[in-house]
Amino acid sequence: MRAPLTIAILAALAMPAAHAVEVDGVIGADEWAGARHITDFRLTQPLSREPAPQPTEAWVLATSEGLAIAFRNLQADRYPRTRQLTQRDAGGPLDRVNVYVDFDGEGRTGYNFTLTLGGGIIDTTVTNENQFNDDWDGDWRHAVTEDEAGWSAEILLPWHIATMREAQGDTRTVGLSLDRVIGSTGERASWPAVSFQEPRFLSVFERIQIPAYSQSLLAVTPYVVGLYDNVGGDSEFDAGADLFWKPNGQFQLSATLNPDFGQVESDELVVNFGAVETFFSDRRPFFTENQGFFDVPFGSLNNNSRLLYTRRVGAEADDGSGASDVAAAVKLNGSGLGLNYGVFAASEDGDAGRDFFAARVTRDFDRHGLGAMATRVERPFLGREANVFEVDHQWRPSDRLSVRTAVAGSQVDQDGQRTDDTGAQVMVDHDLGNQWRQQLYALHLGDDLQLNDFGYLERNNFNYLRYELGRRITDLPETSAYASHFWRGAVSRRTNDNGLHIADAASLNRQGERRDGGNDFFEIAAFTSGHDDLVTRGNGAVDVPGKLYLYYERFRPRQGGSPWSIYGEARYAAEGLGGMDEGQVQLYVEPAYQVNDRLSFFGGTQLSHNPDWLLWRGDNLVGTYRSDQVFLSLGSTWLVDARQELRVRLESIGLDAHARQAYRVADDGTPVAVDEAIPDFSLSNLAFQVRYRYELAPLSYLYIAYVRGGEFFNEDLDGVQRLEGRDAFGQLGDAFDLRDNEQLLVKLSYRFEI
Repeated sequence: MRAPLTIAILAALAMPAAHAVEVDGVIGADEWAGARHITDFRLTQPLSREPAPQPTEAWVLATSEGLAIAFRNLQADRYPRTRQLTQRDAGGPLDRVNVYVDFDGEGRTGYNFTLTLGGGIIDTTVTNENQFNDDWDGDWRHAVTEDEAGWSAEILLPWHIATMREAQGDTRTVGLSLDRVIGSTGERASWPAVSFQEPRFLSVFERIQIPAYSQSLLAVTPYVVGLYDNVGGDSEFDAGADLFWKPNGQFQLSATLNPDFGQVESDELVVNFGAVETFFSDRRPFFTENQGFFDVPFGSLNNNSRLLYTRRVGAEADDGSGASDVAAAVKLNGSGLGLNYGVFAASEDGDAGRDFFAARVTRDFDRHGLGAMATRVERPFLGREANVFEVDHQWRPSDRLSVRTAVAGSQVDQDGQRTDDTGAQVMVDHDLGNQWRQQLYALHLGDDLQLNDFGYLERNNFNYLRYELGRRITDLPETSAYASHFWRGAVSRRTNDNGLHIADAASLNRQGERRDGGNDFFEIAAFTSGHDDLVTRGNGAVDVPGKLYLYYERFRPRQGGSPWSIYGEARYAAEGLGGMDEGQVQLYVEPAYQVNDRLSFFGGTQLSHNPDWLLWRGDNLVGTYRSDQVFLSLGSTWLVDARQELRVRLESIGLDAHARQAYRVADDGTPVAVDEAIPDFSLSNLAFQVRYRYELAPLSYLYIAYVRGGEFFNEDLDGVQRLEGRDAFGQLGDAFDLRDNEQLLVKLSYRFEI
């Protein structure tokens, strides 16, 4: 009986509508004739998989213009509607619908398109089953309408929005998932009943067959930018262009010439005196376009470690002269002969510039998937060439079990010396049933493994083994403030590749979804005594006592017509030489005030006190500090209309650290107190931006931005700064006088489609 049903579905999807789908938010019977009608939406937040409490319907129709999806969402009066407008990619407790699409149906790369009741949109890529990245922006059509009974949404995803593997005959198989979220309660109803909170998400989308449409597109986006420096008193002008070409569904090329990466998007202020580099996401359009194919996670459980970290391109030049200028870059993705492939290349200007190359290929089978990647970076100023090779494998022996493995190796030649090493990782996810799941993760990183010429690796010389057991609880009584709990316990062991014991650890955490639409999370983790082999930057490992971490966070959305929402977190981290009694205490509170559906304000304050901050002071010398830090974050967003946005954001840091004791690290790792002077220090930092954006057309913008900021760092052996009363709050106040840079930037970009 399956064959006639499949033929009927294909015929329905292929049936031309009486009228083309007009994306206006009105679901007309004629224009959606022949669409697949979906009504079986189930609760996935909380993850009970019970029938949805509010009726939701959806229609899916493949058209020559793109994949069209419509939602009809009934909403009773007891569920207040959230209509506020939002910036692109801004989330929150909003009424919204989501479309998740894997255009190849292979479970490797997907796209998430979100449309809110207020007309706001979010678009992200989905990789590694459930890792979302909102740096990417796509060009797609959308509309919403509202009536007394509920609201409706229509979405059209053009076929040129992503590369797709070659179709088999006249049809292609895509993975699809849909969901609807009620903002006031946080309830999420999905079809099929799968959740991104589970280890397997992307690979368990519903597989549907649709007619194999294809679109071609040639788009050129030239830009001009002008910058006036009010500190230096000079002006700069520049121009460049981005190119996007998709001749068919199987091939896509993007290129950029003299790209501008001005201060339209700014990174958050971060204080980092540690040995691990800070990770920043990349919002530069060229580097986000179809980047998911190259996002190969390797080296840790978090979302950051990866083989290709695009922030390396255009980063600090090898001669330390500042950010490198990118001359040109090109990226192509395609499929053929059963393989998916991608090639990436970028070149920087100047004698200290670098050349970057990457290539990746994948092949998927029924329950297996293979991938391989190679990168190369040429750094002539340093006399260095770095090559990395990687092979990864995905295996899904059953619907409840998945195994992901990867092996990587590096080969570095610098000044005639060659260094080779390897690393490997394996992750096993197992759904035990009855809301139980377990995960095993093992990682090996060789002492000489070097990935950071093009990738991001928190550290090498590391062995890590972790087992986690979790259970989700959804059958809570109606009187409970919680809709569900997810409990997880884990044990782990850490050593380096030389056999040095770093620490063993145990942790317990709980993630709670509350009936008010908010959520909270707490965690407790304890580490055994061991060694810190990073703090001295290669000058010896330090014996450290046991560590203790406590963490709690809570988000409470607006309630009962109140304009206020609030987010807060508290953290205790004992990780110095004083043991578990001398930990850092950190509190952060961020209230937000919604004036109306278009205008909102927020203000966040973080206070931190650390009586035992362990810092490197050169060679094998370390010191402990008593420090206080104040962080201030203020901002406002005014969405003038559907095209105009005015954003104001200020971040400032004041830090004061007083030296307690200096130590020399003995050969056996013992920190030996010494009578050597180490300086007190202080830091003030400021970042302020006023940004106006006008959307001229899809992916075409006028930006006007005023930026001011600066940083002042001071070390003091004589305690003069303390005698003057410059504590952390004083340093914060001093930050507002900083004016290292003050700039006015105007940028115009316009996308021409041919």
